[in-house]
This record gives sequence, structure tokens and C-alpha cells, in this order.
Amino acid sequence: MMVPEIALSHPPEDGVTSVTFGPSSSKYLLVSSWDCSVRLYDPVANSLKCKYTHSRPVLDCCFQDAVHAYSGGLDNTLKMYDLNTSCESIIGTHEDAIRCVEFCPDANVVVTGSWDSTVKLWDPRSNVLSGSAQQPNLVYTMGLVGDKLVVGTAERKVLVWDLRNLNYVQKKESSLKYQTRCIQCFPNGQGYVLSSIEGRVAVEYLDQSPEVQKKKYAFKCHRIKEDGIEKIYPVNAISFHQQFNTFATGGSDGYVNIWDGFNKKRLCQFHRYSTGVTSLSFSHDGTLLAIGVSYNYELDDPPDPMPENAIYIRSVTEQETKPK
Repeated sequence: MMVPEIALSHPPEDGVTSVTFGPSSSKYLLVSSWDCSVRLYDPVANSLKCKYTHSRPVLDCCFQDAVHAYSGGLDNTLKMYDLNTSCESIIGTHEDAIRCVEFCPDANVVVTGSWDSTVKLWDPRSNVLSGSAQQPNLVYTMGLVGDKLVVGTAERKVLVWDLRNLNYVQKKESSLKYQTRCIQCFPNGQGYVLSSIEGRVAVEYLDQSPEVQKKKYAFKCHRIKEDGIEKIYPVNAISFHQQFNTFATGGSDGYVNIWDGFNKKRLCQFHRYSTGVTSLSFSHDGTLLAIGVSYNYELDDPPDPMPENAIYIRSVTEQETKPK
């Protein structure tokens, strides 16, 4: 049995940009970092299984299946790595940094979102570009459910795309006043959750009918009162529990909260981590939560000494994650 929380050994040497569990096993965790690496861990055994690198910092990574990983970052390059044979191949490039990399099983495409204001689709069977869609601005975040892709760009724009034909479904502005930091979709396909740099989260619905749109709302979180002053922190990370449709948020305040978005409740809050939470990932069965912790350069005066980069694997219970 796993202890409630462990720190993985051999963490990245610079900021953690993404943690993501394998699609069907808790024994695979992919981690990308500002240290230009992508690492594969077995979190259950707490071992580093392999590592590959890009020429510049890596901003995101994903699994296609248990043996193929995709990653991209400041080298503008999408790389595929075979975790069994350690062979890597360059799939293609963007004109600017690749900020987001996702695999969509429903449409069988790898999706990249870039600071060049495009989203590109790549066919994993032939590893060729199969589509490209212009976005209104730099892509900051993407969420996927079924064949719907929700893209958050600079200037608070939010676009919902149909991946089967790359047509707009919806185009709107974020309901939050400040820059979008993260978007993730409800596993049941009903909507998505969006966070901002200003300690707020919005719950949005894809169905545009007035009665469904009445249910959308936003709330404040990741704020700490100290000496009568409220400090407000970016909400950097969101991850959904696949069974319960509840979600975890991680902020630069060093806290992780778990929320029941449908019933508008916070289910729990973990202890405070040594620095900001940059990425979160629930395992496919919802029993583990991977927590990437790194200082994200939010302050004018960086802490001294600089906090360590770390990845924690936390066992989560139904009591912490199931709607009440």
C-alpha cells in the first residue's frame, strides 16, 4: 500500500511544466521541464525509467498510448519518443514555441497549440500534419473532451473547435477579467473549467441553450489573508477526476484544492507545498494525484534560497474526490 504522499526521486533540475499519467496505468508518469527534458517515472515504484531531451525547455508532453510520448516547447519542435525502443523522431514544427501538446483518442490526432497563434493536428499513424487552424492570438492552454477542443489564447479569447473538421463550434471571451492560465474539460463532455492569473475559476457549459447557460458561474480561490491584506495567486493547474467529474486546482500559493463543480463546493484542501503548484494529473482510476511543484517567477523578489523542484504522488480517497 502506498503512503499518502511520496516525493519522486530524481526530480527535474528546473521548473516542472507538465505532469501527466499514462492513459491506462498508474505506473507511467510523464514529466516535462524547463531543464529541456522529458522524464518517464514509475511513480508506484518511485523510479525514473527513462529520459529524453529537446534542445530548449519543454513546455508540455502527452501520451498517445503506453509506449509513445509526444512533447514540444521552446525549440518549436514536436517530438515523438518510443518509450520501448528509445527511438525519437521529429514530427514537425511551429513558427514559435509549442505551448500545448495533447492526444485526442476520439479523433486519433495529436494536437499542438503554439505561440505562433495556430493549432496543428498530426496523424500519429503517418506522423504528418493533417490540419491547421488559425487562432486569434497566442495559444496558452487547451482542453480536450471527445472530439471537442477548447483553446484559451492571449487577450482572454476562448474557442471551441470540432476536431473532426476543424470548424468553429463557439468563439467567445473568458468570463474572467484577467489572463487565462488553464482550461480543462469535464470528462462527461458537458463543459469546461477555466482559471486565471487572478485567483479565480469559471465553470462553463458547452450547451448554449439559455437554461444550461444559467448554470455557469465563477468563484474566487487560491487567496491568502496575511496581516489584513489578501494576497491573490494565479491558478496554474486543473485536473479532472475521470469517474466523479470533480477537479483539483493548483495555485502559486502552494495549495491544491479539490472541487465539486456541479454542486459548487470545495471538497478538501491539502497541506501547503514549499512553492507554487505548476501542474496536476489524476491517474486514470482516480486513486493517485501527481503534483508538480516549482517556483514560477511570480514575485518581483525571488525567494532565497530558491525552493526545490519536486513531484509529489498523493494517494487520494473517495472522501476527498467524490461529490457529497
